[in-house]
Amino acid sequence: MHLDAVIFDWGGTLTPWHTIDPAAIWIAAADDDAELVSRLVAAENYFWDRSRDQHLSFSLDDVFARAGFSPTAEALAAYHAFWDEHSFTDPAVPDLFAGLRARGIRVGVLSNTSWPRARHQQIFDRDGVAHLIDAAVYSSEIAYAKPHPEAFRAAMAAVGVADPASAVYVGDRLFDDIHGAHGAGMKAVHLPHSEIPERQIGAHNAVPDAVINSLGDLLPLVDSWRFGS
Repeated sequence: MHLDAVIFDWGGTLTPWHTIDPAAIWIAAADDDAELVSRLVAAENYFWDRSRDQHLSFSLDDVFARAGFSPTAEALAAYHAFWDEHSFTDPAVPDLFAGLRARGIRVGVLSNTSWPRARHQQIFDRDGVAHLIDAAVYSSEIAYAKPHPEAFRAAMAAVGVADPASAVYVGDRLFDDIHGAHGAGMKAVHLPHSEIPERQIGAHNAVPDAVINSLGDLLPLVDSWRFGS
């Protein structure tokens, strides 16, 4: 197999999965206002449900507007501070990305996210892997979210891949990641270590091209595909 790029999901794939109470995410930003927390949870759920059913993207600003909330800089900082301990990059990632690039394989990221690019860049900078990523596409910046094929096409274009058969997508979700990548003509590798919320599991019949138990298993798999072993 000729392989030009491996593109990764972010949350639950490049970062370990954490199960979090949706209300806890917003408590600090909302200054313990229970009614506001409820509106923010409902607004975010609305957009994730729409993403699941219509494959449309959204941003934090969309969530705030629907909830009728105009966050201060301090509220935004509190929101992002909550995520700091839940967003650390898997320790296997630096060697994995370096190993792919040493093989002449470009590294990409495609994430369904409401966050702005700058926030993801801060995380990759913090964890010392930003320089190993050739390109990243965030759904908050484009019209569609995974599993829509256009999201995957945007990521392939960003890393300079013209032929989807020469690209592999790695993710923890069968619907968004595996079903979506196949719909765009890519191979797909499943990393099944996340507890996906029930409301985010879409209808699919996706069967991955391969399953890995950890990111450390990916390089041997890539080599077996490249050299036919």
